[in-house]
Amino acid sequence: MADCMKKASEMLYQMLLDGLGRLVAEEKIPAVAAPSFRVEVPADKSHGDFAANLAMVSAKTFRMAPRKIAELVLEATPLEGTIFDRAEIAGPGFMNFFLKQDWFADVVETVLTEKDAYGRTQSGAGKRALVEFVSANPTGPMHVGNARGGALGDSLAEILDWTGWEVEREFYVNDAGNQIEKFATSLEVRYLQHFDPSVKMPEDAYHGTDIVEHAENFIAENGDKYVDTDAKTRRDALVAFALPKNIVGLERDLKKYRIVYDNWFRESTLHKNGRVQWVVDELTKRGYTYEKEDAVWFTATQFGADKDFVLVRANGIPTYVVPDIAYHYDKLMVRKFDKAIDILGADHHGYVPRLKAALTALGADADRLDVVLMQMVMLMRDGEVVKLSKRSGKAITLVTLLDEIPLDAARFFFNTREANSHFEFDLDLAVEKSSQNPVYYVQYAHARICSLLRTMAEEGFSPQKSDHKHLTLLTAPAELELIRHLAALPSELDLAAKQYDPSKMTKYVIELATLFHKFYDMCSIKYADSDSLKQARLLLCDAVRQTIANVLRILKVTCPEKM
Repeated sequence: MADCMKKASEMLYQMLLDGLGRLVAEEKIPAVAAPSFRVEVPADKSHGDFAANLAMVSAKTFRMAPRKIAELVLEATPLEGTIFDRAEIAGPGFMNFFLKQDWFADVVETVLTEKDAYGRTQSGAGKRALVEFVSANPTGPMHVGNARGGALGDSLAEILDWTGWEVEREFYVNDAGNQIEKFATSLEVRYLQHFDPSVKMPEDAYHGTDIVEHAENFIAENGDKYVDTDAKTRRDALVAFALPKNIVGLERDLKKYRIVYDNWFRESTLHKNGRVQWVVDELTKRGYTYEKEDAVWFTATQFGADKDFVLVRANGIPTYVVPDIAYHYDKLMVRKFDKAIDILGADHHGYVPRLKAALTALGADADRLDVVLMQMVMLMRDGEVVKLSKRSGKAITLVTLLDEIPLDAARFFFNTREANSHFEFDLDLAVEKSSQNPVYYVQYAHARICSLLRTMAEEGFSPQKSDHKHLTLLTAPAELELIRHLAALPSELDLAAKQYDPSKMTKYVIELATLFHKFYDMCSIKYADSDSLKQARLLLCDAVRQTIANVLRILKVTCPEKM
């Protein structure tokens, strides 16, 4: 796929290197290695479409004033036959380059030619990534933090796909360990309480109404059959009844949130296939464990962690981290993903280096595991923190959140901030139909263009097949600024993929909508000076519509044609 900005940047960089080569050949500069320099897009577009700091960083090396270097380089770098129209020297020696009108026409043509594929790149081609996210405890409903993690992880997976990666989405089901024991206890007590109200519920058990509902449904099917059985039989039956229903519920609720996983990986499989025990045995075999107070410890500090930690408790039961080590070893060494990406809460900050230490000790390349740590979400209404659902009066879960606000707003809002920033989610703004609501603002821009194209078509004027000659008429500052932003999408996608940051996409599309509205207000379409210019502006509008649609598709936000 075409990345007009990247191609232009790389072309300019090579042109400047060639210019330096000519200057060396002509003995106008010393035959020494030039320092590394940057070609970048200046914030102020009056300074050109691209700027190079070559002259500034070369002054010491060439023992020459930066401005003199800039003059020599520009003399040795002819622009004829290139996509660049002219170059200027600014201040003490900055070099600014301006693109030809043909380049801007090419950008619009590229968008209209590539259509639904515009923006796609191949920066991750040939590499496989596994994105694990949400992985909520299956013993209860998903909370608002899971809602943020879901939008973040799913959009990141989509961004990686758009940049050429082969991507799989995975949910890790914690169907073993302490939380399942607690789940069993909670179900057992509620079951027994039905027949004997004096049975006490432990304080650290699960007290939610969902546990009561499971117990009552179990009784409807089984009656008092398990009252007098041994505890293990009773607990196993209750968990076997309730847990699959919870997992089905998780899958259903996440589908409602537009998330479909490729894999549902169960922790229990790691216990059944011996992988959990293998981790302890292998680390011991390699000499990285020791015993203290009857527990088995891992020498994590030997691999850069802040402290050693327990693998197996004195009672012989592995700690929660052992199946996690086995799970991540499976990702990297068994399924051989080039990147395993986890979306985790910020409270896992200390856990990550320990996990990586164990993977390194087992011979895995821990650098292939990347963890995105996500900060907490605060729901706000009327400027105050909200903890209860307006409708149900209960704690807000993913499901109750989606009952209160549009799904599009949830998907978009949760990706408007970087994962590592605390996020205040404004519930009032999420339902507001105004330009203050960012998702409404972007969707309105798309609908506005669709309406414009319909109206013009009704008047007998539809955008014809892209005409390069017409498109070169787009010379107004608002038009050029809009086209530059269109051209930036592939590079922004690559950066979002590299930094694991979907917020770059929401920021990009909000800015695109802003630039479109500015262009629409400043450049008349219906009353353009000529039919050719009207045609060019309609084509530009169509290119903006296509680009908005593509970005919203990445974020899994709908793209209405009418509002």
